[in-house]
Amino acid sequence: MTQVGAVQPQPGAAVALRYALIPVHGHGIASAVVARMLDPETGGAARLLHPQEQIPYGARPVLLAETTVYGASCVEHMLRNWTAGLPRPWLVLISDAPARPVAAARYRIRALGGRLAGVSRVPYLPVLRTVESADEAVEHKDVAAAAVKLRRQMEGN
Repeated sequence: MTQVGAVQPQPGAAVALRYALIPVHGHGIASAVVARMLDPETGGAARLLHPQEQIPYGARPVLLAETTVYGASCVEHMLRNWTAGLPRPWLVLISDAPARPVAAARYRIRALGGRLAGVSRVPYLPVLRTVESADEAVEHKDVAAAAVKLRRQMEGN
């Protein structure tokens, strides 16, 4: 059984998992779209992890959270329990509204910055409310532009 938004590598293609995506407060269309954004050729470079699944060796851990206070508190809880033997995770904040995150969420994420490898933001994408799948979403020009920016931010560091 395959997971919605999970990417299966093409047969015969040797692709290493580059990004292990960990949604801190549940799977949804936004998480599935970020997985597709980080794996534009659907070659298996990014994959959403199931709850309690271990991070595969060599993959960069990426926490996915919405820009709400609840999302920031879930990130804080995840980082409190983060094992020192694992690489510091990258955080991708997914905007849940066409406005700045509230001050409490911004301050909490800023305070956690030292425990993270980096922070990237995905802007509010209204098209996510209208699509059935991540594949359908990445065809939209705003999502494609956000994907290019996200990959540039994450690969530059």
